[in-house]
Amino acid sequence: MSESGGTFDLIVLGGGSGGYAAALRAAELDMSVALIEKDKLGGTCLHYGCIPTKALLHSAEVADAAKDSETFGVKASFEGIDIDAVHKYKDKVITGLHRGLTGLIKSRKITVIEGEGKLTGADEVTVDGTAYKGANILLATGSKPKTLGLEIDGDKVITSNEALRLDRVPESVVVLGGGVIGVEFASVWRSYGAEVTIVEALPHLVPVEEESSSKLLERAFRKRGIKYELGTPFESVKTTDSGVNVTLKGGKTLEAEVLLVAIGRGPVSEGLGYEEAGIRLDRGFVQVDENLHTGVGNIYAVGDLIPTLQLAHVGFAEGIFVAERIAGLNPPAIDYDGVPRVTYSEPEVASVGITSAIAKERGYETVEMNYNLGGNGKSQILQTQGAVKVIAQKDGPVLGVHMVGSRVGELVAEGQLIYNWEALPSEVAQLIHPHPTQSEALGEAHLALAGKPLHVHD
Repeated sequence: MSESGGTFDLIVLGGGSGGYAAALRAAELDMSVALIEKDKLGGTCLHYGCIPTKALLHSAEVADAAKDSETFGVKASFEGIDIDAVHKYKDKVITGLHRGLTGLIKSRKITVIEGEGKLTGADEVTVDGTAYKGANILLATGSKPKTLGLEIDGDKVITSNEALRLDRVPESVVVLGGGVIGVEFASVWRSYGAEVTIVEALPHLVPVEEESSSKLLERAFRKRGIKYELGTPFESVKTTDSGVNVTLKGGKTLEAEVLLVAIGRGPVSEGLGYEEAGIRLDRGFVQVDENLHTGVGNIYAVGDLIPTLQLAHVGFAEGIFVAERIAGLNPPAIDYDGVPRVTYSEPEVASVGITSAIAKERGYETVEMNYNLGGNGKSQILQTQGAVKVIAQKDGPVLGVHMVGSRVGELVAEGQLIYNWEALPSEVAQLIHPHPTQSEALGEAHLALAGKPLHVHD
């Protein structure tokens, strides 16, 4: 028989982005909250995803700047990568943010319970033999790397988890998967000096993005010396004394020191009592309605556990939504089309809204403007190439903003406002953007759509 651990207004199972955001917001709304986490508060994003990968990407940017310094009239030399120092820098960032998060959780008087929780009833979660009762329960157990059933040895065949701790810069890498994770690691390793080949079964890299953005990224990667095999499924891998031998469908083989399996992340839901409680799963994902409710009792689910965008900021928004709904605030449903998306490679790919293909599927008649960054002064100063593409409904609002180029991820917040406020191109064209900035490219694209192009070649 389980011991009683107390009763709470909200029990959150999982301390990642969605879980801790819900806990913090619920505590703000005067709820008693228990937050259960078996590893470290912050979850995948803080410890195995967003933060550590972006730290690696920044070190890669510094490496590129050192190698290309003479382009800008600066005499410097690139002497290589000290991977131990890179990890020290990365871990310092993580430690600082983790310390800040734990302090914030403590200041909100949230009860943190360490251990693996299991749903043992419609209003109960059990951790190490102690049962906790919750008027509301939020499932936020996150995700883990998919492996295709391959044996991950942590040295020659790895996932993103092992890649973040790899004790060397490999001489050569095959990256299985051309989505966000694969593209970002490919970018890092190429900057570090590795030979990189990406294998993607679909026709383009970052296949969920606007096709023109994918093609621009492919062109930039080709210029950087990153190879890729597109529209070619993976078949098998064999480890050798020197690394791996990867076979693709059709018989082509690739040899490398390391194979990174980066085909996405799957939900962590097995063995946690979800199905026994009557919660529906599909491919491991918890099924929810538009209110993120599971259909069982007062049980909700958020984050990578449900089949929405696997992004930390989506988890934040979903966690806050659930906390406010429980509190009776009736928050508006999340518009997932309006969520900004960024791939932090070099160059970056950023977008918000829908693609041309989706607009066509939905029956929109559209107008589009593809503004080349060659006409943008700040982009030329930064020596970056790419474009800003704006898709608008004919005689209507902007439907999508898609960008490729160094640092364009910092521009997507304006794109988010344009899309979510259903702005007309003519309305955005009235805004004065500071010169010289990359944000001018957004203004230029909207000026052109409004019929008064400035720095645009016919």
